[in-house]
Amino acid sequence: MKEMRNLLAEHPFFESLSPTHLDLVAGCGKNVVFEAGRQIFREGEPAEYFYIIRHGKVAIDVYAPGLGNMSIQTLGEGEVLGWSWLVPPYEWRFDARAVELTRAVALDGNCLRGKCEGDNALGFQLLKKFSQVMAQRLEATRMQLLDMYGTSMKGGGRKLS
Repeated sequence: MKEMRNLLAEHPFFESLSPTHLDLVAGCGKNVVFEAGRQIFREGEPAEYFYIIRHGKVAIDVYAPGLGNMSIQTLGEGEVLGWSWLVPPYEWRFDARAVELTRAVALDGNCLRGKCEGDNALGFQLLKKFSQVMAQRLEATRMQLLDMYGTSMKGGGRKLS
């Protein structure tokens, strides 16, 4: 547990958490490894974890009818993968696959939701952090759509909000 706490304490995503909150989060974590090409999760499946990528690369894909799977973003060392564990119905909104050998910390969403229910301050801190992750993924998806459809998507220069 102490090793997990230290791993998380060194990560920028968790740097503003108090030692008590860091201990709570670390209690929900485990180390995982994904071989290159392995599917980590698929859209519609239960979102049971989120991941802190320690080494490797992960592609986030979305299925588009008529076009097939499209990568909307590739994540690497130090980045956070997954936010669907936080939002009911707790199902993945995208697919994710390891592009190369990937080592990560998997944090159990059910465990964390329980700890957030018991400690609203922890829940608020994580919600603030994950809202940034969700906004970044939305922007990446927006940019992918602009690349695909060109100027017809640009409209009046409006941004998604």
